[in-house]
Amino acid sequence: MRIGTGEHTYEWSEKWAEIPDTQSAREGWAHHGIVVSNTGNVISFHQAEPTVLIFDGDGSLVDSWEATVQNAHGMTLVEEGGEEFLWLADNLSAQVVKTTLDGQVVMSIERPDLEVYQEGKYSPTDVTVYEERNGGNGDIIVTDGYGTSYIHHYDKDGNHLRSINGTEGDGGHFATPHGVWIDTRKSDAELYVADRSNGQIQVYGLDGKFSRAFGTGGGQDWLHSPSGFAAWGEYLIVAELRGSRVTLLDAEDNPVAYIGENTGAFKLNEGWPNVPHETLIEGKFNSPHGIASDSDGNIYVAEWLVGGRINKLTRSS
Repeated sequence: MRIGTGEHTYEWSEKWAEIPDTQSAREGWAHHGIVVSNTGNVISFHQAEPTVLIFDGDGSLVDSWEATVQNAHGMTLVEEGGEEFLWLADNLSAQVVKTTLDGQVVMSIERPDLEVYQEGKYSPTDVTVYEERNGGNGDIIVTDGYGTSYIHHYDKDGNHLRSINGTEGDGGHFATPHGVWIDTRKSDAELYVADRSNGQIQVYGLDGKFSRAFGTGGGQDWLHSPSGFAAWGEYLIVAELRGSRVTLLDAEDNPVAYIGENTGAFKLNEGWPNVPHETLIEGKFNSPHGIASDSDGNIYVAEWLVGGRINKLTRSS
């Protein structure tokens, strides 16, 4: 099935990944991230068990390993010295760990010792790294999306540098800052924040200074609960949870395409996002959560849904 418009059309592969089909998997609350390795393998997480899943380019499950986290809610792939690593943000066990691609833990990030955590919950949802291969210094940024809605900035050794909560600028206090991404498309790198419950994206310099917010307010209303980011060339690819779609933005933050839109799904479908699989519609998203892209511009989407659903959008234009 072909979806999209104009320069941005894709072939939709329904339930592309051969995710586990055991009873526990079918009943598991899939709520995780997804990444693509340099070899083209797609890496995600089991619907019900603490297990990382590795799929080949055809969607076949080719490897897996037991993780030290309960849920890889956020998955980020980085490359250092020619070797790839995974960062896993676990909202359940409040862990942030870095692993090799075969599961060896090589680093962990601790919750910062801030006053807000004397009573506040810590529940990290995503990680981004200012990678040296992209001209960065290795700094690590963790978002506490399901806890206090703070974002924490660390150096490459895990030393806490600063924290922000959205009150630094005009965007307002973060409300479920679900995903983070460092934009290196321009000369000055910026931090993009998927400020989900506020229905907007906030942008900061890597010095913690607010730059801008967009997507809602001020005459804008074209973003609906942005959840995560992927990038391909000049385009930023945004998973919109309640928007039930994938949105492409150009380098100036303008929307250029809405893909797989299923308007109103969260209002119309009882029990959303955990709807019966027989009600899912091919070519339309239910609840995009994790998102990734490969070097050819193909998009992979892991949905928040009991039993799980991973679809591939193969770029055709």
